[in-house]
Amino acid sequence: MIKICVAGATGRMGSTLLKEACGKSNFQIVGAVTSPDNENLGKTLSSSGICDSNVVLKSPEELKEALRDADVYISFTTPEAEMENLPIVADSGVKIVMGTTGFSDYQISRLKEYVSIRVPAVFAPNFAIGVNILFKLLLSLGALPEDYDFSIVEMHHTGKRDAPSGTAKKIADIISKLRNYQKIVHGRSGVSLREKGELEVSSIRAGGIPGIHNVIVAGKYEMINIEHVSFSRSVFAQGALYAAEWIYGVSKPGIYSMEDVLS
Repeated sequence: MIKICVAGATGRMGSTLLKEACGKSNFQIVGAVTSPDNENLGKTLSSSGICDSNVVLKSPEELKEALRDADVYISFTTPEAEMENLPIVADSGVKIVMGTTGFSDYQISRLKEYVSIRVPAVFAPNFAIGVNILFKLLLSLGALPEDYDFSIVEMHHTGKRDAPSGTAKKIADIISKLRNYQKIVHGRSGVSLREKGELEVSSIRAGGIPGIHNVIVAGKYEMINIEHVSFSRSVFAQGALYAAEWIYGVSKPGIYSMEDVLS
C-alpha cells in the first residue's frame, strides 16, 4: 500500500488523480492540499465531491501535517506553490512525483539542486505514456535531410496558464538538439518568412481540450504529421500514479524522468 499526499487536490489534474487513486487497491490517500482561498478548505474529499475519502483538505501552511504519513507527494499546482512546497517535502524525506509546468529555467534549476540530494523524485512535463513514447520516436527523425522543416502545434483548455505547454517545450528541446535549431518562433504575423535554424512552436487555448500535440515535419514534396491526443486527464493521472509506484521502490536520491520510469 503506497500512501500518497496530493497537492493541487481541487484542481483539474489533482481531483482527477484522486479519483483514480481511490479506485486502486495499492494506493491510500493520506493527505490533500489545496490553495488557502479554496471554498472546500477544511472539508473532506468526500464532502467536497472529489472522491470517496475522509481525508481533510488542508492549506499549504499545513503541508507538514498533510505529509505526516505519506510515502509519496504528488503535485499538479503552480510554479509559485512548488517553490514553497517542494523544499518542505524534500526535508520531510517524502518521495516526489511532480507534474507542474511553467517554471523559469532558474526556478527549475533551484528545485532540482535542492531536491536531488535529499529524496528520489520524478519530474515530468507530461505523464501520458504515449507522449513519452513520442519523445523517443522523435530521435529517429534526425535521419531526415537538412531541408526538412520542423514545427510544433499544441492545444489545451482555456484554463491552462503556461504557453507553450511543458510538453511542447520538451519536444522543442529534443528537436532543437537533433536539428541544431538556434531560434524558436512563437507564431507569425505580417511579413515573417521562415529563416534557416528556426523552430516554430504555436499554442492554442480553446474550450476544454485536455491536450493535443502535433509535430509537423515538411520537405518540399511530402509531410509527416505525428499527433498525440489526450481524450481525458485520466491518462495523466494514471501515468503519475505509475510513476509514484516506481519511485516508491527507488532509494537513491535524485531527479528521475518518465524515461527512467518506463525503462
